[in-house]
Amino acid sequence: MRNLMALLSGLLFGAGLQLSGLADPAKVLSFLDISRVVSGEWDPSLMLVMGTALSIYLPVYLLWVKPRAARKQGPLLDSQYHLPGNTRIDGQLVLGAALFGLGWGMLGICPGPAVVNLASLDPMALAFMAAMVLGVYLGRLIKRTIARRESGPIQI
Repeated sequence: MRNLMALLSGLLFGAGLQLSGLADPAKVLSFLDISRVVSGEWDPSLMLVMGTALSIYLPVYLLWVKPRAARKQGPLLDSQYHLPGNTRIDGQLVLGAALFGLGWGMLGICPGPAVVNLASLDPMALAFMAAMVLGVYLGRLIKRTIARRESGPIQI
């Protein structure tokens, strides 16, 4: 049942991305490029999509998820909520956010829509996904290397 709900949630999310235009890199770039405001070519419609999503999610999170997570109660199909434990803003978070934003701003694609766009077998979507997987691998490799250096010399 849990896997079925995960599949249905993913399909709903993907359909929402497709219907809203968030899976179209050109539409995303026309929203992100605020220099188009002066010429009247800026497309603010994705602000409505994001605002609507937040107006639905925020009350649900504050009134349902957060109180249940604080009482150590899980969602309907799991034993616990899997919320981030680290709430500190550190260099690693800022660098990761900057790299994410740079990639999103350059191509107009982020991971969710990239998965949706894989269905089209578009070479750009395939190349983006390959680069994203490589980036995740390199990020983990760098993180492990830093952790080893911080732990000091290896003792035998």
